[in-house]
Amino acid sequence: MKIALGSDHGGYHLKETIRKYLDEQNIAYEDFGTNSTESVDYPEFGMKVAEAVVSGACDRGILCCGTGIGISISANKVPGIRCAVVTETYSAKMSREHNNANVLALGERVVGAGLALEIVDVWIHTEFAGDRHARRVNMLGDIERKYSK
Repeated sequence: MKIALGSDHGGYHLKETIRKYLDEQNIAYEDFGTNSTESVDYPEFGMKVAEAVVSGACDRGILCCGTGIGISISANKVPGIRCAVVTETYSAKMSREHNNANVLALGERVVGAGLALEIVDVWIHTEFAGDRHARRVNMLGDIERKYSK
């Protein structure tokens, strides 16, 4: 598995914490930035990570900003992305198992580093359940195609 990793300035420290975790777990990743706490625009980084996932260059993505909200909205504008903002482990598991989320968004100002790493660990190690959930995820794709004309 290869993870696309990105953040804006508000999520930079959390991204760095996650990057170190991925190194420790020997999980491959590509870091799309940002590389400091200097103010940047979150849509750029949400898009970069989303494009890496949709293209197949990376299997999944993890994004961080202050709340996780803005950067998730930008990622979800890319067709084929199902980005979930998560603040606890149960939703992390369900976002993968039921919704086949391919991008995870976290807020540095919302979750602490310890909880964020627990969320990432659950999210990375949970597989999509398929079955009835696949039908629903396919319906999401249908909605996306309807409005992407």
